[in-house]
Amino acid sequence: MGRWDVTVHYPGREVPSWLEIQTSGTRTLVGRWVGGGGSARPISKINYDGARFSFTIPPQWEREDRDLSVEGSLRGDSLAGKLVMPDGKQYSWVGRRCPSMQRMREPVWGTPVKIFDGVSLKGWHALGNNQWQAVDGVLRSPHSGANIATDEKFSDFKLHIEFRYPAGSNSGVYLRGRYELQIEDTGGQEPPNNEIGAIYGFLSPAEKAGKSAGEWQTYDVTLVGRMVTVVFNGKTVICHQEIPGITGGALDSNEGEPGPIYLQGDHGPIEFRNITISKER
Repeated sequence: MGRWDVTVHYPGREVPSWLEIQTSGTRTLVGRWVGGGGSARPISKINYDGARFSFTIPPQWEREDRDLSVEGSLRGDSLAGKLVMPDGKQYSWVGRRCPSMQRMREPVWGTPVKIFDGVSLKGWHALGNNQWQAVDGVLRSPHSGANIATDEKFSDFKLHIEFRYPAGSNSGVYLRGRYELQIEDTGGQEPPNNEIGAIYGFLSPAEKAGKSAGEWQTYDVTLVGRMVTVVFNGKTVICHQEIPGITGGALDSNEGEPGPIYLQGDHGPIEFRNITISKER
């Protein structure tokens, strides 16, 4: 029972994932799963025989029509097992209990510091072949390519960041490199938990606060432990809510550790500017 930070062992790399197991009534186990990409996916039923558990979930962004299947068991204080992807490939995985990350006192914030100097990529590194540019105070990705992350890692912080995208584009701001604050041209749709202003797949914005494509917009984010507040274009759309676990595309599943600010550049053109952060003193 509970939440688990999962690592799936692919050949030559480790893919962060997340699993939640809880009861529905007195005899049924249900849950949620986050894979290497996409949003949190509901598990309608988890089978358990007293030693091993298993479940299947339908494809989300996978191209195949077959379900993803997962099985595992408790081994000491960890979970371990295997999963079979919709393409039939099989991988082993391990899970550790998620840390609570509860803070015992209110933070005291330091002075905001620029983490993008406006003229170079100093303090940042691309996670692949770099297409990012620093032009006239703007950090821009002119086309889909690599994501980019800060060299420095952060624990609790207050982040200010401004962004602009063309019509139809998509990006995200990953807090500690693990929790995606979605950026997307939604075309005026309702704000569920996978669109702009959301912690992707988990927390929905309280209202629509986005502007039109091509306009500069602003996120002001406070992250303390798991508790997040998001002010979007001056409106508080998420107020002191808990982020249950990592989102798809996270850099790792080591939730108790500091992590970078990581910007998505693989879903279309995007621009950022005026990026500042206040750390706890």
